[in-house]
Amino acid sequence: MSPTVVHLLRHGKVHNPTEVLYGRLPGFRLAASGRAMADGVAAALAGADVTHLVASSLRRAQETAAPLARQFGLAIITDDRVIEAANAFEGVRVPFTAETLSRPENWVKLRNPLRPSWGEPYIQIAHRMLAAVYSAAQAADGHEAVIVSHQLPIVTIRRFLDGHRLWHDPRTRTCSVASLTSLTFVDGVYTGSRYAEPVRHIAAVNDPDVERTPAVPAQPTDSMGGSS
Repeated sequence: MSPTVVHLLRHGKVHNPTEVLYGRLPGFRLAASGRAMADGVAAALAGADVTHLVASSLRRAQETAAPLARQFGLAIITDDRVIEAANAFEGVRVPFTAETLSRPENWVKLRNPLRPSWGEPYIQIAHRMLAAVYSAAQAADGHEAVIVSHQLPIVTIRRFLDGHRLWHDPRTRTCSVASLTSLTFVDGVYTGSRYAEPVRHIAAVNDPDVERTPAVPAQPTDSMGGSS
């Protein structure tokens, strides 16, 4: 039987001039550079045997998936098992400042970085992503699937499948915007992964300041898991 490949595609660059942790907040769209990334990834995968396309419901994921849908003539299947990780610091400016860390109301959120206590537990992210990945592998059996997701969920499922501990330093992640983490399965068994940045030549920049990012409430300030 031919191997099945599930490509985990991180969405393209988001327009975020105020540098907030947008998490699951609605309305955050791709910047022009992010749209160019989405087009570039679709072009890079033009020769692939993609028969199944999935994206989270967040706007940036849907916009990243759109060129792939056109390229392969596929409908985008929305699956929030691959959505961004929940985070208590949504709407906060990043990176964290000493002032943010010193606020007593934030201490409880930071009490256990191994879980992590500021957001969705790593094991929960791993389990929902695992279910989505195997669903996609089954749907694309013998072919290729693309799942448009977010940085932390992609990193978490790769670490889980590779047998690594789930907690980690966010600064060590290898999962740039519009990168591909490709998982291979043979007879339903995971055999390994590879990582690629097919549009690394496109600078991840915000648009000129002619349109404002959706307003978010002022709050204390990173996902500790990173905005992705």
